Amino acid sequence: QVQLVESGGGSVQVGGSLTLSCAVSVSGSTVSMAWFRQAPGKEREGVATLFPRSGNTVYADSVKGRFTISQDNADNTLALQMRSLKPEDTAMYYCAAGTMYGTWNRKESYNYWGQGTQVTVSS
Repeated sequence: QVQLVESGGGSVQVGGSLTLSCAVSVSGSTVSMAWFRQAPGKEREGVATLFPRSGNTVYADSVKGRFTISQDNADNTLALQMRSLKPEDTAMYYCAAGTMYGTWNRKESYNYWGQGTQVTVSS
């Protein structure tokens, strides 16, 4: 069983920064960890993923160079550092974990989800 709890969301102005954190409680093994986001009226989209066994990461084109996904094994957290935030980054952000490999930015590839944390970027 896996439990995920996000924190760190909030309101920020355009160009600002935020760091999201996901506390991961795992009793099994995960092969991929990811951040997704969902804006009102839009589909949930993959933002970034990290493969714990290799350390490899993948990013959506829309956030490449601005967001960084990382894992802290000491306290079992997954972080998403967000810089140069834009209004279009406004969304509910979700932490996800998968126990089987799949397409990284498909939500069907992840079987555990957190409750989400809201990020609002205003101009």
